[in-house]
Amino acid sequence: MVGDASLAPVLVVEDNSEVRQALVALLEDDGFRVVQAPDGVSALRLLRAGAVQPCLIVLDLVMPRMDGWDFLTERRRDDRIAGIPVVVVSADPLALQAARLGVAAVLLKPTEPERLLELVGDHCKRVAQGRVEEPPG
Repeated sequence: MVGDASLAPVLVVEDNSEVRQALVALLEDDGFRVVQAPDGVSALRLLRAGAVQPCLIVLDLVMPRMDGWDFLTERRRDDRIAGIPVVVVSADPLALQAARLGVAAVLLKPTEPERLLELVGDHCKRVAQGRVEEPPG
C-alpha cells in the first residue's frame, strides 16, 4: 500500500464513468482519498470554491463541456490552483504534447496501474512535505 489517508485527496477528472470508477477504486484500494469530477468545468468549480485542496489532479484530456486541454489552460491562469501537480491519463494521440503545458507526467491509456500509483504517491508525499516544484512555463 502506497497511499496514506492523512494526505490531501487526489482529484480524478474523467468523463467516462467506468474509467473514473476504476481509477477511484485503484487509488482508494491503495489508501488514497479521492474526489472526482466528470469534466473540467466541474473540476474548476470544486477547486475555485475551495471545496477540495488536492495533492494531485489525475486528468483525462478528451471530455465534454471542458476538455483537459482547456482545463490546463484555465488552471495555469489561476494562481490559487496553478501549482497543483497534474498527471494526464489519456488515450488522446496528442497527449504527450501536454508535457509542454507543465504537467507532472503523461500516461497513455491503457496505463499501468503500478506506474500511476507510484506517481500519485510521489507527488502527494511531496505536497505533504511542502516540497512542490512549480510547473515549468
